[in-house]
Amino acid sequence: MESIITDRLILRNFMASDAEYLLDYLSQPRAACFESEKISTLEEASNMALAKSQDDAYIAICLQDTHQVIGELFYEYEEPDTYSIGWNLAAGHEGKGYAQESAAAYFEFLFVNKAARRIYAFVEEDNYRSQRLCEKLGMRQEGLFIEFISFENNADGTPKYVNTMQYAILKKEWEKMRLNSQPAS
Repeated sequence: MESIITDRLILRNFMASDAEYLLDYLSQPRAACFESEKISTLEEASNMALAKSQDDAYIAICLQDTHQVIGELFYEYEEPDTYSIGWNLAAGHEGKGYAQESAAAYFEFLFVNKAARRIYAFVEEDNYRSQRLCEKLGMRQEGLFIEFISFENNADGTPKYVNTMQYAILKKEWEKMRLNSQPAS
């Protein structure tokens, strides 16, 4: 993928040299859905960085001024024109608008360059930051799945199921939102 430049960020493919940054935010995942990607050593981070560098579905979110990787965006393609997307941001970089800035640019990339018709995201019921982000991006809540998936186990070893919300936006809704946000001439 060709890099995407926003006001403060660079969205680019991962590189094998991004291992230390991955270790920073995947050693203690903030959202339960990233528990399966939890890593604890630089070797694990190096293997993961290498794997992600070979897959265009994973995009590194980097600060323009330092080129530091502060998180990632990713998608899963579903025939013929739908993308399930997600994001993961390092804790120290939350609350600064980076998630919205990067996701908005990613939406444009998927709708324009990848001919997406529909983009959706699953968000755990207790992940309020991601819910707000979905809403800021113009996504609507389509459903709530009760005890939908398990990322962790309870103390007794049984699966701990979480309620999961689904948000989505269609290309025509995204285009209308963009048109309405442009200043009148």
